[in-house]
Amino acid sequence: MTTDQRNNGVAGSTQEDIKVQYTAKTHTAGGRRGGVSRSDDGRLDVKFSAPIIPATGTNPEQLFAAGWSDCFISAMGVVANKMKVKLPAEVAVDAEIDLCNFGNSYFLRARLNVSLPGLEREVAQAIVDATHGETCAYSNATRGNVDVTLNVV
Repeated sequence: MTTDQRNNGVAGSTQEDIKVQYTAKTHTAGGRRGGVSRSDDGRLDVKFSAPIIPATGTNPEQLFAAGWSDCFISAMGVVANKMKVKLPAEVAVDAEIDLCNFGNSYFLRARLNVSLPGLEREVAQAIVDATHGETCAYSNATRGNVDVTLNVV
């Protein structure tokens, strides 16, 4: 077991307490410029291209934005349910992921623009804060590593 695996659990839990819900498996070859990635179940089959350069295909930042925003919406459902609040059918998250560099180091920044139409602003903000602070797996994985701005729009 690596140090990251030992330290990456939920506070107060042990490895024996953690239950794996799902394991995603992909095979990727070729990188940003013409690479491909496929999942073992065939549900994902994408071609990669570098951002800014005209080409077909997606890039890791777009996939990360899509995955994080989808996870965030699902996690908001869990939080809202605990708060006895019904999420609006039109819930949406517009995720913006910046690929940045400083010298030879590359890093990500993120903005999650969350739309919860029909909810009082204070309730919407409480749901977003709890989702990002506790429930969303992507938020938990990036905490301390990615500068994140949350906006209730």
